Order: sequence, then structure tokens, then C-alpha cells
Amino acid sequence: MRPFNSIYTHGFLRIALCTPRVEVAQPAVNVQRTLALAERAVALRSALVLFPELGLSAYSNEDLVLQDALLDDVERAVERLLEASRALAAILLVGAPLRSEGRLFNCALVMCQGALLGVVPKTYLPNYREFYEKRQFASASHALADTIGVAGRRVPFGNDLLFVCHRWRDFVLHVEICEDLWVPLPPSTRAALGGATVLANLSASNATTAKADYRRLLCAAQSAKCIAAYAYAAAGYGESTTELAWDGHAIACENGDLIAESQRFRHEDALITADVDLERLRQERMRTTSFSDCARLERAGLAALRPIGCDLELPEGTVPLERTIARFPYVPSDLARLDERCREIYDIQVQGLVRRMEGSGIDKLVVGVSGGLDSTQALLVAARAVDTLGLPRANLLGFTLPGFATSESTRANALRLMSALGANSREIDIRPSAMQMLRDLGHPFARGEASADITFENVQAGERASHLFRLANFHGGLVVGTSDLSELALGYTTYGVGDQMSHYAVNASVPKTLIRHLIYWVARSGQLDGTVAAVLQDILATPISPELLPATGGQLQAPENLIGPYELQDFNLYYMSRFGFRPSKVAFLAGHAWSRRGAGVWPASVPESARHEYDPAAIKHWLRVFITRFFGASQFKRSAQPNAPKVGSGGSLSPRGDWRAPSDASAQVWLDELERHVP
Repeated sequence: MRPFNSIYTHGFLRIALCTPRVEVAQPAVNVQRTLALAERAVALRSALVLFPELGLSAYSNEDLVLQDALLDDVERAVERLLEASRALAAILLVGAPLRSEGRLFNCALVMCQGALLGVVPKTYLPNYREFYEKRQFASASHALADTIGVAGRRVPFGNDLLFVCHRWRDFVLHVEICEDLWVPLPPSTRAALGGATVLANLSASNATTAKADYRRLLCAAQSAKCIAAYAYAAAGYGESTTELAWDGHAIACENGDLIAESQRFRHEDALITADVDLERLRQERMRTTSFSDCARLERAGLAALRPIGCDLELPEGTVPLERTIARFPYVPSDLARLDERCREIYDIQVQGLVRRMEGSGIDKLVVGVSGGLDSTQALLVAARAVDTLGLPRANLLGFTLPGFATSESTRANALRLMSALGANSREIDIRPSAMQMLRDLGHPFARGEASADITFENVQAGERASHLFRLANFHGGLVVGTSDLSELALGYTTYGVGDQMSHYAVNASVPKTLIRHLIYWVARSGQLDGTVAAVLQDILATPISPELLPATGGQLQAPENLIGPYELQDFNLYYMSRFGFRPSKVAFLAGHAWSRRGAGVWPASVPESARHEYDPAAIKHWLRVFITRFFGASQFKRSAQPNAPKVGSGGSLSPRGDWRAPSDASAQVWLDELERHVP
């Protein structure tokens, strides 16, 4: 059994993208440099090692590639590399010109520990601009046989080969060459529909202005459409510059995301690695039913694909993850992307609320404003909604409803915010009505005893909701919900007659961590005046608390002591609900993301004092809490969720949206997996 702290335990594949410094028409030199890079890649625990197109001969030989002396030397280089690969626990993808059927093919050789698994010829030969490959090479479509003789053996030959790792069901490899990706229907598209999860491209691709941007676009788009990893390695320094220049561009993409990229124009051998999450790709394909529908409609063509088995031994021992895992998966760390994302989220929330107002014929909004993050976000969205409809801000009815534990600071912030936004605001003390309810219940608190339990909390939450709904009736308004995605995931809401219920829940698919960043963005963007921005900064600096229980020893009620840090639980929510990962994998990713506060990039909206780290014990503890609350105790609340706009992919727990589950399920399967596999 592989150790917990290995990427190969959790479905990752390390790919090495190599660009050797080649010598034109010198296979003996090129194979030596190829082998040296392959050994480095295996030492880095890579299981797949990719080299550029025609790397053993160099790409830019032009008519020299038709010389038998050169081709003979290429075959000797192939034999040497095959023999040396016996000691290398990885699949090697190497480019070479090979003769067959009296013609010459531009080929990718697939080697694994001394075995030549197959040879893939290039299908689409460019014959325009600077490339005229049809002068020297034949296309894969012109091949007459489905095998080829190489180094004294006969092996499968064609662009229809799928290389299947017997010991790892998620690792299925397809190989294509350079221009094959540039056409409308690349061979890798059919291969992906047939099960390939890793698509590799051996390329030459010269350097011209802005061409690198186009390569990134092509690789990312192909990986996204095929729900696959796309690994690309292009020829670099040493290729002939008689007419062209070469930048040695290497790219790795996963389902549309660029996860690794080389430095271009290196003058020496270059190697980068990328850790690809094959389990994520499998999960995405299972969820994307149109992918399997497309495969079914193309099944006649897929039947021609030929699976080739591979007995690759995956690396043993601890193999640390070398990929960036964002601490805040819902929040971009890059400021430019954060700005774009925040603006779009507000637009989605506002449009949803505006359409609901138009559809219902209601022109007033009722918001309960506590001075906390969630109600602040709801009030900002509501203010923009009435503005969008050309209504006066007086149609925004804000109510602060202090209870037994409301602090003066949050009460003051609520009043300041409503005033600064020009809302029609009012304060209603709910303590008398809550006390009447407690008396009716015979609760000890009504007799003067210091008894604050869950009933004490829910009476206050229920009174607030009751007031808001009756105020909406009285004023002809619509109650805007404040409860967020994190609270719904953890069941930290008062069901039915509390904050779980509203007429329209604008925050229901926005996690707590993202709400904080949205408010930060509004405060810093200058779109509202300085008075509003100052109040928002004060709200951001206020500790999260429902303020339903009296302070103890000067400490406010802290929900994160009960349900866990929102930043960690949002991380768990993202990977368990969006991708369906096992708890052990989520714990592994959380450890990588959260174990060292000084590592990685933090969003600018997280102050230095709030940059936390968590040890493995804390990660496991809070993940156990998350599993118990998410899978076992809270679904009944989500099943009765009001309408709400979805703001992100996989970011909705509505029973009408991304998450549908029985209300009486058990969390035991997930808890057992956590205990079995997480140390």
C-alpha cells in the first residue's frame, strides 16, 4: 500500500515535459541527451515522460531525413534507448523518423521499461507557410499495415492506439503529433471519447510573434472539450535556424486549466513536471452526461480504437504533490481575476433578484441587517437591484433586529450601513416578543435562570424571520434571504421559521469565504462612497458570530468553534460536493494547501493576522465534522431551500440544482473511509 503522502495514492499522475538541446542529424548525441533527461524525470518520480517531435534526429533536417545513413543511425538510437529504458519505471514518448512500406513516417514511439508498446505516426502533415512535410513524410492515413518493424520487433502502428495502464484504471494514454492538434477534429478527440484521459503531443512548432498564446489556447481548449489532460512538448534550442527559430515551449493543461508551462528560449536541456489529477477527470466525465452521449453517437468510429496494455509500475514511497492547490478554491488569488469574478457574481445575484421582483410584481425589498457579512452582502445586492429597476432607495426596507446577545458594534454597523446606502431603515427590538415565546414554552430563561440552549437561540432566530415576513406582508415587499452556501452545507441555519427561509435567497450559492472577498472588493473598488466603504471595512474586521448566546468571559459566540473554520470547511465543501473526492484525498489536498501559512499565494483581501495554517490532526478533525454535518444531518434543510441564483460551477446545494440527496442518509461510508486512510 502506498503511503498517504504520495500523489499516486490519490489519483495524480506526474508527467515530465522534456526539451533536450538537439544536434541536427546527430542521433547518437540526441539519444544521449534524451536518456539523461529521462533519467532525471524518473528520479523526480514521473510516470510519463514526453519529448518533442522527431527529437532523435532533430526536426529541422529537411531533405537530410531522406538519407539512409541518417535513418540507420536513428534506428540504432532507438535500440539504445529501448535497452536503457529497462531501468526506467516510466512510459517514454520519443519522436523519430521511421521507414515502413517503402515510405517514411513522422513517428512517436511509446516505450515502457524495455518494451516498445507501439508507434504512432503523424496524421496531418502541414504543407503551407514554413512547413512542407509532405515532401518527406507519408500520413498515418496512408499506412497499409497496422504494425511496423522497429529494432528487430514488430509492434502496433497507427493513430488509433490507446495505451492502457493495467494497474491504474484512470490512466489511458493517447499520442498525437504537432499539427494533429491544429485540425478541426484531432485524433485525440476520438481517443478521449474512447477512454483516453491523458493526451500527449510531440511537437516542433517554431516560434513567431503571439504563437505561444495560440498554443496555450489550443491545448487548454482541447483538454476542456475532451475532459482530459493535455501534455505538449515542442522542439527547442539546437534545431536549425536557417529559416526558423524554436522556443522549446512545453505546456500541461487539465480540463481547460493551464497547470504547468516551461520557460521559453532556453539554451540548455529543459525539464518541467506537472501533476495531473486523473480522478478529477474521471469524476468530471461521470457528471458530464453529454460527454458519454457523444461517445455513444460516435461508437462506430470508436470501435476501431486499439487498446494496448501496459504493465507500468507506478512509483513507490512518498511522492509529494508539486502542484499549487488554492486555499480558497472559490476565490481567485490573482487580483485581476478576482475583480472580474466579483463583478460577475454581483451581476448574477442582482439579475436574479431583479427578475424575481419583475416576475412577482413586487417593488420593495425587505432585508434583515445584523451588521455581519451575510446580511451586508444581501443588502448590497438589494441596493443594486432597486437601482437597476430605477426605483428609489426608499424601496429598500432594512431592519435591524437586536436580540439578547446583540453587540453594540454590530448594531451600530447595521444602522450605519443602512443609512449610508440610503435604505429606509428601522430598528425593532425582538427581545419582548422572544421573551413572550420563552414564557409560553416555560423556558428557564423566562424565569430569570441563566439557561441559553439551542431553543434559546432558535426562538430569537425565529422571531427575526417572523418579523421580516410580516413586515414584507405589511409593506408589500419581498424578503431577501441572507443565509450563505457554507451555512447550508453545514446545517448551521434555523430551519423553516429562521434564517434558512426567505422569498429569494441571493446568497445561497455563495460560500462564506467568497462573501468576505466580495465585500472587500466593493469596499476597495471605489464604486460606493467613502462612508459606505468605511462601514464595510468595520464589518470585515468584526468576528463572525450569530450573536444569539450571551458573551462568555468577554468572548462572543463563535460558530467556528463548533462547526469548524469556514475557510477550511469551504475547502472541504468544494472538493467533496464539486468533485466527489474521497475524504482521504480531500485531507491530502487540504494538508498541501493549508499546512504552511508562509507557502503559496494569499488573496490580498486576507490580512496577515488572518493567514492561518492547520496541522493534520486539525484537518482530519474538522473534515470529520464536515462529513457528519453535510452527509448525515443537514440535507432536510437544503431540501426546503428557497429559490436562489447559482453563481458558480458546482456551487449550489438547491434540490433543484447541483445537489440532490435523501434527507435521511447516513454519513458512515465517508467517516469509515476517513478513519481507514487518513493517519
